[in-house]
Amino acid sequence: MIKLNTPVLTPQLPVQLSLGDRIMVLGSCFADSMGSRLSAAGFNVCVNPFGTLYNPVSICNSVARLASGRPFAATDCVEMGAGAGLVCSWSHHTSFARPTAEEFLSVANSALEEASAFWKTANKVLITLGSAMVWKLVEDGEVVSNCLKRPSAEFSHEMLGVQQIAVLLKMLVEGNPGKEFIFTVSPIRHLGDGAHANTLSKATLHLALARVMEQLSGAACYFPAYEILLDELRDYRYFAEDLVHPSRVAEDIIWERFVAAAVVPGDQSQTALNEKAARQSAHRPLR
Repeated sequence: MIKLNTPVLTPQLPVQLSLGDRIMVLGSCFADSMGSRLSAAGFNVCVNPFGTLYNPVSICNSVARLASGRPFAATDCVEMGAGAGLVCSWSHHTSFARPTAEEFLSVANSALEEASAFWKTANKVLITLGSAMVWKLVEDGEVVSNCLKRPSAEFSHEMLGVQQIAVLLKMLVEGNPGKEFIFTVSPIRHLGDGAHANTLSKATLHLALARVMEQLSGAACYFPAYEILLDELRDYRYFAEDLVHPSRVAEDIIWERFVAAAVVPGDQSQTALNEKAARQSAHRPLR
C-alpha cells in the first residue's frame, strides 16, 4: 500500500482539559486560533490579554504581570513610529495601540485587571511559542514584545539559547504549582530573517521544551501541532495564500487531533455540540 503522508502520533496527553477548567491561552497567532476554537467549544478561556506574543521572554514577562496585577503607568507608554500617531507599550501587541496615552492605559489596564483575576483562578495554561528570536532595546537591554514600528537602530536582534529558554519555562511551570501546562511550537514560519534562521529558531524552541519535559513530570506536556502541519500534512494545499499560515482545513485537522489528545473523553461529544451551536449562531440568515 502506497503511503502519501507521514502520520504523527498524538496519544492522550498527561494534561487533560475539561469543560470545568479555566484555561489561560498565551503566545503566537496560532495561540489566538486555538483560543478562539476552545471558546467556541464551550471552554472558559482567557486569550492573549496583552495581544499576540512570540518569544518565551515576553510570554514569561506577561505571566509575571498577570500574577502581580501591577497596572501599567504613563512611564510604560511608548509612541509608535512610522507616523502612526498611536501610543502603545513594549509589553503589548499593536492591536492595543490608541491615539492617546490615556486611552491606551484605560484599555490596557482594563484588560489586565480582568486577565489577572482570571489567571489567579486558572488551572490550565496553553502556551504556543512562536520564535526564539528576540528584539532588545539598545538603551537598557529590555526584551520587547513588539517593536512598535520604531527605528531599527533602537534595537538589537538575537536568538535566545536553548538553556536560557529551558530555565525560563521551567521556572514558569514550577512557579505556578496549582496550574498544569500544555506547550506547543507554532507551525507558522517566521521568514523575516530567512528560512535557515527560522529553522534554527524553531529547533531551539524544540530543544528547550524537550529539556523542560525531561525535568518536569506531570505538570507540563507537549502537543505536536508543529509536526502535524510540517511533517504530516506537508503540502502547500494545507497553507493559506501567504504560504506561511495554515489553511482553514489544516487548522481543522490540528484542532481535531488536539481535542482527541487533550480533552477528557467524557467532554468530547459536548464540545462538538458546542462548536456546532457556535457555527449556527454565527450564520447570517438571508432574510
